[in-house]
Amino acid sequence: MNKQAEQIKTAVEETLAKTESIGGVKQLYFVGCGGSLGALYPAKTFVETESSTIKTGWYNSNEFLHATPKDFGPNSMIVLACHKGNTPETIKAAALGKEKGATVILLTWLEESEIIQYGDYVVHYEFDASPDHLAGDIDYAGEKTLCALYVAVELVNQTESYANYDKFAEGVDRITAVIRKARKHVAQRALDFAQEYKDDKFIYTMASGAGFGAAYMESICIFQEMQWINSAVIHTGEYFHGPFEVTDADVPFVIQISEGSTRELDERALRFLNKYAKRIETLDAKELGLSTIDSSVVDYFNHSLFNNVYPIYNHALADATKHPLTTRRYMWKVEY
Repeated sequence: MNKQAEQIKTAVEETLAKTESIGGVKQLYFVGCGGSLGALYPAKTFVETESSTIKTGWYNSNEFLHATPKDFGPNSMIVLACHKGNTPETIKAAALGKEKGATVILLTWLEESEIIQYGDYVVHYEFDASPDHLAGDIDYAGEKTLCALYVAVELVNQTESYANYDKFAEGVDRITAVIRKARKHVAQRALDFAQEYKDDKFIYTMASGAGFGAAYMESICIFQEMQWINSAVIHTGEYFHGPFEVTDADVPFVIQISEGSTRELDERALRFLNKYAKRIETLDAKELGLSTIDSSVVDYFNHSLFNNVYPIYNHALADATKHPLTTRRYMWKVEY
């Protein structure tokens, strides 16, 4: 068990002890903005799927402030992700958590920041801070997405006894090696992708299940924010209920094929794309090695795999478009 997992296990134990007299923890909310919000998606999915007693929700920070759940209070835990601890809406959401008497768990990278004053527990996650974020030498088991999952898994296990707790821990032990191997595996494919798609003005991403957040992040944080390419994320299950009408030989798609319970949704969408589309980039978790993790828990590791394979593609694309990933038009430059 890594240091983040140990810290979170203790935080859950202490919170359950503190709230025992009022009925324990009944709600677990995940709150953030942009990429930080996307990183929380697997944890939300885990609680929805594995818990029979805990209510959960996945909220943009500003929406949480303006449409706060009525039950948010002393029986709640709120997990907020904020990379540098300076996102105004997330800081306000953390402050609201303190005001309402909820247990506030902050996931952040910097040791010191404005938001940490509002955290009952502050977890500093692993992040590749190399100049191009491609060193790949971090322990991926300590990154943001898995830290959020640790909260979800520990809370469900300590309140309801999660049957696959040990299998999840085994998956955590394996995920770093899986990711590192997968990043090397796609190196040439990413270069080819960059040359094929560098002049496109629109790219769709597609996914389902607990890995959906990775496709969401690729669409809004990379294609839109960092490359100024129009994009939208399509749920593979929803593809056949409207979005597939835009499919033709010229429209580019990036599709994730997850391992686990929703794989059939992704494979169905891919079969249709292979029949009617020509420009498809497929990221298959099985091909990339995720099936070495037990099938009972593999769903919850798709996001970490895909989200850490995408940077290989993203840097190749940025080089091909001559549009650095750090370039912004509005973010941090104008008032918003």
